[in-house]
Amino acid sequence: MIRRIRASLALVVALLLTVPGCAGTDPPPPPEVRGGQPARGAELIAGYGCGSCHAIPGIDRADGLVGPPLDRFGSRSYVAGKLVNNADNLRHWITDPQAVEPGTAMPDLGVSALDAQDIAAYLFTLD
Repeated sequence: MIRRIRASLALVVALLLTVPGCAGTDPPPPPEVRGGQPARGAELIAGYGCGSCHAIPGIDRADGLVGPPLDRFGSRSYVAGKLVNNADNLRHWITDPQAVEPGTAMPDLGVSALDAQDIAAYLFTLD
């Protein structure tokens, strides 16, 4: 009888130690854009007028309601609901959104690869 109680108690303790470990893991760090300049990216976001469609923290007058708000962007799993959220995919989306999702409301603004790199670097600071 005592052995059964000890075994049950050991099982309960093991489960209690295991379950919180799953829920308590830290999220992965936001993706990185090597060589990207977030401060320049913020300026570019304002210059390209991204805030006319998106609400973007840290960007003056970026309070648009057409596209999704970009708060916590670095913590998101996907770009445009299609691509895994990483530097290469985000740059691709920024430079050629119609290639990723034909007919999307996201316009092709002629963003250069270098500008996209810096814009992505800024967006990944939003976590």
